[in-house]
Amino acid sequence: MTSTTALHPITRRALLGGLAASSALAVLHPFSVRAAANQAHLRIMETTDLHVHVFPYDYYADKPNDTLGLARTASIIDAIRAEATNAILVDNGDFLQGNPMGDYIAYKRGMKAGDIHPIIAAMNVLGYDCGTLGNHEFNYGLDFMFNVLQGANFPIVCANLTKGALAAGPRQDQLFLKPYVILDRKVKDGAGQEHPIRIGLIGFVPPQIMTWDAKHLDGKANARDIVRAAEAWVPQMREEGADIVIALSHSGIGQQAYAENLENASVPLAAIDGIDAIVTGHSHLDFPGPKFASIGGIDNKTGLISGKPGVMGGFWGSHLGLIDLLVERDGGAWRVISSTSEARPIYRREEKKVIAEVGDKSEVLAAAQKDHEATLAYVRTPVGKTSAPLYSYFALVADDPSVQIVSQAQTWYIRNMLKDTEHKDLPVLSAAAPFKAGGRGGADYYTDVAAGDIAIKNVADLYLYPNTVQAVVITGEQVRNWLEMSAGIFNQIAPGSTDASLINGDFPSYNFDVIDGVSYQIDLSQPAKYDKDGNVVNATASRIRDLQFYGTSIDPAQKFVVATNNYRAGGGGHFPEIAADKVIFVAPDTNRDVIVRYIVEQGTINPSADANWKFAPLKDTSVIFDSSPKARQFLAEVKAVTVEDAGDGADGFARFRIRL
Repeated sequence: MTSTTALHPITRRALLGGLAASSALAVLHPFSVRAAANQAHLRIMETTDLHVHVFPYDYYADKPNDTLGLARTASIIDAIRAEATNAILVDNGDFLQGNPMGDYIAYKRGMKAGDIHPIIAAMNVLGYDCGTLGNHEFNYGLDFMFNVLQGANFPIVCANLTKGALAAGPRQDQLFLKPYVILDRKVKDGAGQEHPIRIGLIGFVPPQIMTWDAKHLDGKANARDIVRAAEAWVPQMREEGADIVIALSHSGIGQQAYAENLENASVPLAAIDGIDAIVTGHSHLDFPGPKFASIGGIDNKTGLISGKPGVMGGFWGSHLGLIDLLVERDGGAWRVISSTSEARPIYRREEKKVIAEVGDKSEVLAAAQKDHEATLAYVRTPVGKTSAPLYSYFALVADDPSVQIVSQAQTWYIRNMLKDTEHKDLPVLSAAAPFKAGGRGGADYYTDVAAGDIAIKNVADLYLYPNTVQAVVITGEQVRNWLEMSAGIFNQIAPGSTDASLINGDFPSYNFDVIDGVSYQIDLSQPAKYDKDGNVVNATASRIRDLQFYGTSIDPAQKFVVATNNYRAGGGGHFPEIAADKVIFVAPDTNRDVIVRYIVEQGTINPSADANWKFAPLKDTSVIFDSSPKARQFLAEVKAVTVEDAGDGADGFARFRIRL
C-alpha cells in the first residue's frame, strides 16, 4: 500500500501543532512519513449511531439538514478510500431505530421475506466490512432485528449477546451471532512488496439492553459483561491467527476502572491485551474531542484509549471516525507502531450557520429513495390539532408544554387501564422527561410544533423512542426520591452568586423526569442527593421542597400509581427504588401510540404547562443556561420563572439568564 500526502485539513493542523508521543505508541499521521520496507498503512473507518439517517433530512422538522445523513458521510468514505487503497469500513451499531423512517418500516411497511431495510440497503452500497449491534437494534424485537440483518452483505458480530442464560464461561455461551470475524487482506509495504495480513474484528453491546428492552429479551436472550467477554474471545482470535485485533465497542468512553456490567466500558476494554485499536460510540460524541479532555485513561490529544488507538465518530452520520495505523511486519506477524485518530465532520459552523463540507453520494440516496418518500407521506398525516405551540426550548428550567402533553396522555391512558382493577382508587401521577433538550443534538435539536394541525411527525418529535407505557406503585417518599434524582441535572448554586452555570452537562436530559400531579420547588442551594448513576452522594441533602399533592404536604407512606415508560420502570437511569418489582401494569401500546390516541380523542389539545414545579427563590442570585436561538420568541410564555436573553453561547446556541 503506497503512502500519500493528501492530508485532511484537520489532520494537517494537528501535525503542525505537534502531536505528542504516547508512552504506548508514537503518534504521527501514518501518511506523513513514507512506510519503509516491511511497513504498511492501514486505515479504519467507522460510522456509529446512524439511527436510520440515510438522507440529510430532518423528518421531525420536515426539511433538509446538513448536519446528518449517511449519504453525506459516504462522500468522506469515498475520499478516504481515494487517499489510501487499503482501508476497512465498519459500523458500530445503533443503525436500526431513531427516526420516523425506522418507525415506518417497523410499524407500517414491515419486513417481508427478501425485503431489504433502507439503512441496510444504503450500507450495502458502501461495502462495509463488518458491523456490530447497538442497544437500539433491539427496540422492535429480536425477530424484526434478525430479519433486517439477513439483508446485510457484510458480517455482523457480537461477542456478548447470548441465547438464554449465561454459560459457565464466555466461550461456552450460545451466541446469536459470531463473536468475531477475521478478514484476510493484503497490503503493500513501502518497498512495494505485497504481504498478507489478517484483521480480526470483535463486537460488543451494552449489557443494559436486558433492562432497556426487557419486554423483547426476557427469557430469550442475555448479555454478558463486555470486558469479561473480550478477555475470553480476544486470545482465541490471536490463536486463530489475527495479526491486528479491532474492537467494535457500542459502549461509551467512561470510567477507567473496571466494574461489572459497565454501560460505558470502552476504557477498560481497550486495556485488554491483544486489542490493537477500538472504535466506540453510544454516547453521541466525537473523540478525539473536547468532551474527553479530563477522563482517566484517555489521551485526547493523540486519540488513545488505554494506550490504544481509538475513535468515536459522532452520531447520525455527523462524522466519520478514522484511525490511521502504521503497521510493521515483525517476522511473520504485524504490530502497530504508530497511529492517529480523528472524527472527520460532514459540516462546520460559521457565524451560526451550518456549512456542508461534502455533498451526497447519489447511490446511497437511491438505495433508500422509495422508503424516504413513503416516510414523508407517513409523517405528514394529521391526527388532531393543538391550541398552543409545543416546544422544548425551556424544558430543563420550567414546566414545559412538550412534557405536559406527554403526561396528560399517559395519565389519561393509565386511569382508563386501571379503572376496573385493584388499583382503581389510587391517585395517578405521570413522569415524563424532555428528549429533545439540553443540546445533545446541537442548537437545533429541540421540539417546535406550531399551533394548529398535529401530524405523526410531531408526535414522533415529542416522543423519540418506541417505549411502551408501564405503571408502578410507589410511596410518597419514593416520589420524593424520584424527584431528587431528577434534580441532579442542576449544578449547586451559591446564594448571591451571579450568572452561575445552571445545567450539569453530564446529566442526560432524558433522565430529567417531571412528575405531574404533584407540585414542588427545587432548592438549587442544596447539593444533589444522587449522582447521575443513582448513587447517594449527599445523604442528608434535600433539593425538593414543598412537595404537595392537591395542596397538602405529601404523605411519605401514601401510595401512588405513576405512569411512565418501560425504560424507567425497568430501572433505566438508576432511579432509587424504581425497578421491575414496582411494576403493576405493562401496556401493549407504545407511549407514542398513546399520545396519538389521546390527541385523536380530544380533537384539539391544550398543552399549556401548569407550572407545577419551579425553583425556590435565592436572593440576589442569577444563573445562565443555553438553548436554541429560536427560544427567544417564546420568552414571554414561560411560566413560574422569568427568563432573560443573555446573548450568544458557543456552537450556535443562545444564552439565557434566570434571576432566582
